[in-house]
This record gives sequence, C-alpha cells and structure tokens, in this order.
Amino acid sequence: MQKHLKILATAALMASIASQVWAQDDAAAEPVTAQTVVATVNGVEIKLGHMIAARASLPQQYQELADDVLYDGILEQLVQQSALAQKFEGDLPPRVAMSLDNEKRSLIAAEVVEAVLAEAVTEDAVQELYDRQYGDIDPEEEYNASHILVETEEEALAVKETIDGGADFAATAREKSTGPSGPGGGELGWFGAGMMVPTFEAATIALSVGEVSAPVQTQFGWHIIKLNDTRKAAIPTIEEVRGDLTNEIRQMAAQQAITEAADAADVQLPADQEIDPAVLKQIDLLE
Repeated sequence: MQKHLKILATAALMASIASQVWAQDDAAAEPVTAQTVVATVNGVEIKLGHMIAARASLPQQYQELADDVLYDGILEQLVQQSALAQKFEGDLPPRVAMSLDNEKRSLIAAEVVEAVLAEAVTEDAVQELYDRQYGDIDPEEEYNASHILVETEEEALAVKETIDGGADFAATAREKSTGPSGPGGGELGWFGAGMMVPTFEAATIALSVGEVSAPVQTQFGWHIIKLNDTRKAAIPTIEEVRGDLTNEIRQMAAQQAITEAADAADVQLPADQEIDPAVLKQIDLLE
C-alpha cells in the first residue's frame, strides 16, 4: 500500500512540476532568483528561496551530499510538508504557535547581530586589537635542553661525573637515561616557562648555554640537565592570528549589541509574581 502511495505521490509531483515548466516556457530565459517558483501544491507556491533556506539548516553531513540528491530530497520534503500543512484546520496549538514566535524572534535577533558584526569586523579593528595584544609584548625566553633521567641520586651523581669527565652527553643519555627521550640523546626540544615541572624549569633557567646541571630531583626521578640553547619566542604575525582576532572582535561586538539593546529596552517583570522554575517541564500547559 505504501509503495502504491509513494508512486502516486511521485507521479503527482512530476505532473505538477511538468505543468509548471510548460506554463513557464516563455519565461525560461529569466534569471533564477530566490523568488523562482519550483513547485505549487494546491496553488501554494514553493520557491527556490525556501529550498536554499532548508538546505542551509541541514546538519553538515547532509550538506555534503551531491547537489542533485539534495535538490530532489529537499523539494520532495517541502512538497510533502506543504500538502500536510494544508490539511490542518482550526487554530494552531499553543506549542506550535509559541514555537513559531520563538523561531521568528530568534531569526530576527540574529539578523540584527549579523548586521552589527558586519560593521564591527574591519581591517582597522583587527589591526587595533593586534597592536593591543601583541604590539608591546615582551617575547618570552625559550629553552632548548637535553636531560638524562635515572632513578636514584647516586646514579645521577655517577652520570654527572661521567659527563664532567668528557663523556658525550647524547651518547650517555642513550645508554643511561630511563626517560622516553633517552633513545633520542635526551633531547627535549624547545619549551617556555610553565611547560616543565618547577624544579626542572628553575634548574634549566639557572644554566648557561652548554652547561650541565648537578642532579635535580622531580617526581619522575633524578635529572642531569644540559642547556643547549636559548632564544626569544617569535611573536605571531597579524595573518597568523587573524582568525582569533576576528572571532574576538565578533564576540565583543555581539555581546555589546545584546547588552545595549537589553539595557535600553523597557523590561517590566511582575513584582508580585512567583513562578516555580520547575514549571518549565510542564509541557502539558501548551496543550
């Protein structure tokens, strides 16, 4: 039965579309716009704009479908919804009417915010925020170090003595270190303040380039540290952080627009009215 109904529905839809195409032969050369009628259902028009809006609201995984699949699917859905909606009689239930109110309010508010954002995100605004955040920044010191990790202080002292005696640090690390960096000669790469445990960081900062530390204890064991080099951290260019700056400008502008609108509005709350917040769960009030 369902199969027969689907065939009939499809045939009716194709007939409707075909009749429209025949009726619009003379207008075929007109440019396609959001007002272009793609189907009529009992005389009610479905426009291309309706389809575009429907596609834009789809989850991302559906938007990645082929264009022809989406076109056919969205058109079929809108036709079916239109046919069903036309069968409704009487007043809309409160849950539907109020949901439509909320949707309309939300969409219009979003348009106001988008208009504000379009004016807020300018090249001058991006440059100003970049200068404020990075213009006077003092580049942080970064350190490149290697270490040899062992379990006891006695082992660490023995390793230190071996290094002081002229042994190659990297070779000794590969032989003695129990840490994951051992096979790589103990190299830890570049790191800045706060990236290592405090005692390890303090010992590293106290070293001169090329110097090897005395044994340093952390929760991981005992370390012998060699400072390989230091440098100033690079300050990102405006292009590297443009996305972050733009997002921050948008967030600040949106929040300002919302706050200003709410503060300027004449909002009145009944002073003597007490409502239990749990009432929001009572969906039956909308029936």
